[in-house]
Amino acid sequence: MFQFFHNSLRCPFRPSVRLFLLLFLFSSFSGACSTETADQEAALEERAVEVKVDTLKAKRAPAKSPVQIDFLGNPFMADYNQSRKLDAYFAKINSDFTVDAEPIQNIHKADITDTIYIIRFGTSMIELYAPTQTGDLLLQVADIQGNGISLRNNMKVGMSQPELMNKLKTFDVRILQTNAEIVATSTTTDGAPAAIRFLLKNGKVSRIRYEGYVD
Repeated sequence: MFQFFHNSLRCPFRPSVRLFLLLFLFSSFSGACSTETADQEAALEERAVEVKVDTLKAKRAPAKSPVQIDFLGNPFMADYNQSRKLDAYFAKINSDFTVDAEPIQNIHKADITDTIYIIRFGTSMIELYAPTQTGDLLLQVADIQGNGISLRNNMKVGMSQPELMNKLKTFDVRILQTNAEIVATSTTTDGAPAAIRFLLKNGKVSRIRYEGYVD
């Protein structure tokens, strides 16, 4: 009986039982590792989806609106980027024209030479100042005596006085009117002085003069 009892105590430590315990522990450890790996893979996949969604959102973001110029800043061009291109002015002229480029000393820095472009078509002209350092193309003067070009909102030589008044009212300008001309100026005293003069003859616009300011 003692022998049987002694053998019973040794049963839990037999090799087969130890092997079973080792397999059980290894299986539990492997399961835990598999679960952890699966969780990591799921997290990575979820992150990848988030990045993809964010990327799609970035691609679909609307483009920035073009910088607009007020009417007195440039009565021909509303878009700032377009106003910096000579070709944009050429495209608006409906007749033959010539272009002269004249160098001019920068008024602030004597060692810098800027350029003045003068576009002539018929008896009309447009003068643009191009500072070398900025790459801008600034409207200085315009003298329009024919219908070879239109201003914004299709304002042009030959239109009637009432039609001109209706179109000018769509802009933020002060309107001064006499029998001989209509003058559009700024509603405030801030900024560079500028004015557009519409000369009248027999109730119609006979000439348009733009007087800008470039520093």
